[in-house]
Parts: sequence; structure tokens; C-alpha cells
Amino acid sequence: MGYSSTAEESFAVLDAYSKHGGNFIDTADMYSEWKPGNVGHESETIIGQWMKDRGNRADMVIATKVSKLSTRPGLSAANIKAAVDDSLKALQTDYIDIYYAHADDETVPLTETLQAFTDLVTAGKVRYIAASNYTGARLQEALDISDANGFAKYTGVQNQYNLLDRQPYESDLVKVIEHNGLWGAPFYGLARGFLSGKYAPGVTVESVRASGTVEYQNDRGWGVMAALREIAQNHGCSVSAVALAWLRDRKGVSTPIASARIASQLEEIVQVVELSGDEIARLTQLSN
Repeated sequence: MGYSSTAEESFAVLDAYSKHGGNFIDTADMYSEWKPGNVGHESETIIGQWMKDRGNRADMVIATKVSKLSTRPGLSAANIKAAVDDSLKALQTDYIDIYYAHADDETVPLTETLQAFTDLVTAGKVRYIAASNYTGARLQEALDISDANGFAKYTGVQNQYNLLDRQPYESDLVKVIEHNGLWGAPFYGLARGFLSGKYAPGVTVESVRASGTVEYQNDRGWGVMAALREIAQNHGCSVSAVALAWLRDRKGVSTPIASARIASQLEEIVQVVELSGDEIARLTQLSN
């Protein structure tokens, strides 16, 4: 939103998502600063206006993030305090359901960051906090500090994980997630769209994200795609649905995050399919 989709297209996606019963929306203050002419908060602004127009804020679970916007970088107490107010204004709300540390900031003591988040929870501006792009070790350290000091505690984690990007999520994060009873909501669940089924050898895909899929266009990637297409055909569902079903079955995953640029793409990712043990094992082996 605010990057590859217009506000009108974004509203159509959000309307369709809501009609399907969807209520969790994930964004960040820095979305979509990278687009020429943008300054950040574009996605939050669209979501905020949509909720205002539909009058449905109380029905939505809104997650946003702090630390990666160029004008609000890092996790110092001062920055978190300023950034949350910017996000609240853009979202046209007085509270954020889940507020993420968008990336670890080792230049700031974890105690300072967690105290700042605790202050936001106490003030009612934030309900829960979570971590994104943390290593397992740093996440565990933060959890231990919260326990020792009575600070608000990270309830979940959002790192990259999908059929073709399995490490270090599986080797590093899963044990921390399970040991602490956290939820995991991996981003790039469809590997920047590569696992949606539109990519094939020799096919040129017109997409602003196409360049990000080059690393997957190899024998391993095409092998996984061939299996996904076959399984999707057998189930009568989209390729995206199969890729996300595999991800939902993995340890340390509560729900995968996937995005749609237009409403028709949403129809592909909201499909829910149950894969057999053999199908899961096949995809797991091919993606090793």
C-alpha cells in the first residue's frame, strides 16, 4: 500500500479481506518510504483512512513497527516515543494492537528499549509488543530482561521464512519461539511472490518485485514450483494456498504473512487447504 497499489486498489483489497473475515493488518512506519517521492507512513495512512471510512477500527487488529524509517531510526526511548505518535496519527487511532521493534538496535541497551515499550503499554497507546528481524539469542535476552525487570514482554516474532528461505528461522528462532510460548508470523511467506505460481522458466513477469525473485530462479526453486503446481492442481486450489499451507504446518509458525496488490490476488491467498503428510514431506525435501 502506497507502493505497488493505489489507495483505491488498497481499499478494494481491504474490503475483500474484511468480507472474508480477515481482521489482522500488518504494516510499518517505513512502508513505503523506498518509493520515489514517498516519505514513510504511506501504508499506515491508507489503512487509517480505510478504517475511518468504514468505521471498523474496533474490529481490526493493527500491527505496525518502529526503527527502520530513515527519519525515525533505531530503538532509543526518545525515538520510540516520537515514532509511536507519528504512527497513531497516520493510522487515525489512539492505540496500536501490536507494536514491533522492526529490527534489533544493538546501539541501544535492551533495558532502555523495553522500558520505552512498557511505558507505551502503560499509557494505553500499545497493547502488545513484538520483535522483528531479531536473532534467537537477542530475542531470548530481551525476554529474560523483561522477566527480570517486570517490563512488557515480546509476545511474538516476525522474521523471514518460507519454503525457499528456511534458515536461520528453523535453526535459530524456532527453539526460542517454542520455549517461550511465543507466536511466529513470518514475512515473505510467498518469497516475494515467487511462490504464487506466476514465475516459470523463460517467463518474464511484469512486477515491481520481480527483481527480488532472481535468487530463487534456479533448479531448487523450479523444482519446488513444479511440485507446488502439481499439488495445487490435485487440490483444486491456488499455488499460493499450497505454499502457505506448508508454512502454517511448520514449527514456530502461528500464521504466515502474505500480501496482495489487487483483490484478485487476495482470493488466491485466502484459500485454506490441508496438505497430506506425504505432500508436506515432499515439499520439505525438495526445499532442503
